[in-house]
Amino acid sequence: MTAMARVLIIGAVEAELGQAARIAQARGAALAQADGVSSGLARLRGEGADLVLCDLAHDVVWLVEAMARERIACPVIACGRDPDAEAVVRAIRAGAKDFLPLPPDADLIAAMLEAAAGERREAPVHRDPAMAAVLKRAGQLARSDAGILITGESGTGKEVLARHVHALSRRAKGPFVALNCAALPESLLESELFGHEKGAFSGAVAARKGKFEQADGGTLLLDEVGEMDPRLQAKLLRALQEREIDKLGGTRPVRVDVRILAATNRDLMAEVRANRFREDLFYRLNVVSLRLPALRERPADIEALAAHFAARFAEANGLPRRALSGEALGLLLAHPWPGNVRELENTIHRAVLLAQGPAIRAEAIELTPLTGGHAHAAAVAVPAPASPATAEVRGVSGLVGRKVEEVERDLILETLTHCLGNRTRAAEILGISIRTLRNKLHEYRAQGAEVPGQTAVLQPYAMAG
Repeated sequence: MTAMARVLIIGAVEAELGQAARIAQARGAALAQADGVSSGLARLRGEGADLVLCDLAHDVVWLVEAMARERIACPVIACGRDPDAEAVVRAIRAGAKDFLPLPPDADLIAAMLEAAAGERREAPVHRDPAMAAVLKRAGQLARSDAGILITGESGTGKEVLARHVHALSRRAKGPFVALNCAALPESLLESELFGHEKGAFSGAVAARKGKFEQADGGTLLLDEVGEMDPRLQAKLLRALQEREIDKLGGTRPVRVDVRILAATNRDLMAEVRANRFREDLFYRLNVVSLRLPALRERPADIEALAAHFAARFAEANGLPRRALSGEALGLLLAHPWPGNVRELENTIHRAVLLAQGPAIRAEAIELTPLTGGHAHAAAVAVPAPASPATAEVRGVSGLVGRKVEEVERDLILETLTHCLGNRTRAAEILGISIRTLRNKLHEYRAQGAEVPGQTAVLQPYAMAG
């Protein structure tokens, strides 16, 4: 059994909210409870959480705003029975991720845990020898305390592998804490990593433990570590060398006992040569490495993963289990999977929802259209253009008269939609950093544009991203 999602329940657990807590616990969550928002905030400062469920009987708006002031990044879900619609709207506008009606639906609870975790917390499903070799090496490395750099394309399952390493390690009974370094701006990331003391900045009304302290005795995964700001890289290097951290506003270092796993889809040596990543930090993180092969490099895993996802999503959506037909499987095996396991997961999810009859047939398989000369595996024939040159001229001439910033905005938003809201993948395709993409999206939101959010692992619940 791998590490569990940490869920904080704010409110009384005798009634419907208690039902939600019990469902979450049955789904593998580790629960903590607070009677009110003040005590809940105190628990977040000291222990952290992956998800907060807060009864609308309490001041959800105050909680969300207080967390923002103290730079605590954790999704908050407002919960209630027959609530005041205005109260729900106020909570969402303040920053709550969504509303959960009570009594709770078991599938919605499962969806929340999936969305908060980001990855399924289980051993990697595999059948291909290439993946078997990676898992064998992971098993050999897991028992040590050495730092491991996990590399691979976006969507290959780097966090799943990191949780697997933790589960096999001597620290398995300790916490597993993951932090996406690309998802937060520099100021928030520093507080998330190292914590802060009371008065460290405006809004820091109490001391708070960061991810290093929360992971004490366990494992800390630094996902997308290549996106970290150089100033924070220096502070991280010191923490790894000295096994102690400097909290924001602190007067003395804090000792920590943490194993570091780092993950990236970038070539960090190339980043070192370009002076975007510290060479000394690279060697500190890369004591040993694990490279996850792309899904196209382990084709024998496609059928096993597809069957696994089909069973999981059928159960989650209350639908009958269906096997894949031979024709449907043929489409999956012929596709190059640029989005890797995550793309396959989304494809099978759609297929489970669209399938009719005793099997998942080819018509339920909707593959992502490909660019760069790849044919769509399930595409129908369309009239060919007169020539590539003609098509290129037409495409460019259609942009004449438009402002460059408008074209850039449309390209970025369309790419993000194509990637189902996955910002890391969209940044890869666009050839820009995740930090640049995040800043652009912030500008577009301010201009009133609708920015696609990341599709949740399960439906109908969707957590905004």
